[in-house]
Amino acid sequence: MSEPSLLPFLRATPEPSGPWVPLANLPLTVLVGVTGVGKSTALRALQEATPDIRVLPDRREVTDAVMLWPLAGGPVTDREHRFRLTAEYRLAHPGGMAQALGTLQADTRHWGQGPIFDGLRGLDEVKHAAQHFPAWRFVALGAPDAVRVRRLLGRADSFDRIQGSGGSGAQNLRTSLGALPGAEAVFGPAELDALADLASEGHSPDEILAKTRIVLSERRQYDPQAAEAYLRTFPPARALVLDTVALGPAEVAQAVRGWVLGDRA
Repeated sequence: MSEPSLLPFLRATPEPSGPWVPLANLPLTVLVGVTGVGKSTALRALQEATPDIRVLPDRREVTDAVMLWPLAGGPVTDREHRFRLTAEYRLAHPGGMAQALGTLQADTRHWGQGPIFDGLRGLDEVKHAAQHFPAWRFVALGAPDAVRVRRLLGRADSFDRIQGSGGSGAQNLRTSLGALPGAEAVFGPAELDALADLASEGHSPDEILAKTRIVLSERRQYDPQAAEAYLRTFPPARALVLDTVALGPAEVAQAVRGWVLGDRA
């Protein structure tokens, strides 16, 4: 694996001397969840309440440096292309992001002894992390797939783009949504109707289709429900599972803060 020089104060191999510690041995707090479940909102609230908590480079950055750059030889921006390459990485490394993160060494002068990472996805990654890195703890956030599409439409993240997503959807959005690969296995007819109705709120058909494709592409790679069910078997001190629809952003942030900081009070 090439040295992930794009990651600050993290290396694939340690310096000959200095306080470099394997992330595998540190008591990381790991956020678990797919796109649009509210991880970023919870993380911002936690950082605002506790500025001394250090947050590692996020999943995108670690993916770029450790997974994609060695495979593609450069940056990859298209979401579906990224999913394909990360799937290729997981064929050789079944632990996916957990396995990639566990290979890194951290300079604890910068990251401290208990940083936070955002995040892991799916049962395979969570199970690998839990079984191989006993010091890690997990905060899982969940939301229904239709809610995730709506949230992606609202966040205007330039990273949330897919090539070739436009054109025909403007004529018959509901039909186009139902024709997306895997759509009818993930969304019921009423949910597809509701997604099509988002156009009446000012969202373009092309954007609705693009965001729905992102959710479907991610679901083909990861199973968030299986990861949550697995973490629910853990003792409360090691895993916290929250529904970000039942709980508002402030309630999620409060629950995460209390759980993460409980042993520091």
